[in-house]
Amino acid sequence: MSRPALFLLALCLSLPATAAERLQKFADLDVHYSAFNSGFLQPEIASAAGIVRGKNQGVLNIAVLKDGKAQPATVKAQVRNLLGQSRALSFREVREGEAIYYLSQFPFDKETLHFKVDVQSGGGPLNSFEFDQQFFPDE
Repeated sequence: MSRPALFLLALCLSLPATAAERLQKFADLDVHYSAFNSGFLQPEIASAAGIVRGKNQGVLNIAVLKDGKAQPATVKAQVRNLLGQSRALSFREVREGEAIYYLSQFPFDKETLHFKVDVQSGGGPLNSFEFDQQFFPDE
């Protein structure tokens, strides 16, 4: 198995079921996304992905596929808490072999966060989706 495939397998296996990957479909694009506490990652996996582990640090991971193949994309997102405090997330593109994914980190307290994500690939239409997720700091 290749190094990138092993890395992605390790990343997926290191997350609990509560951080399960989700899927949003848009015409010919599949957008896979997951948001989780960075403390769920093993230190060596976090380091390899350039993720800072912390009890109040979350990670948003986005991957865009067309016909099962990774696609480069422009990814933007906003995260908002229940008090209406909002911040823009900046994403870092990670390429490992044929895989392309976009990672962003954000701080959180014990709270429910609302995410609004915009994805555009290959000059196609802007695709948007929203989701809520509750976060708990590591002890």
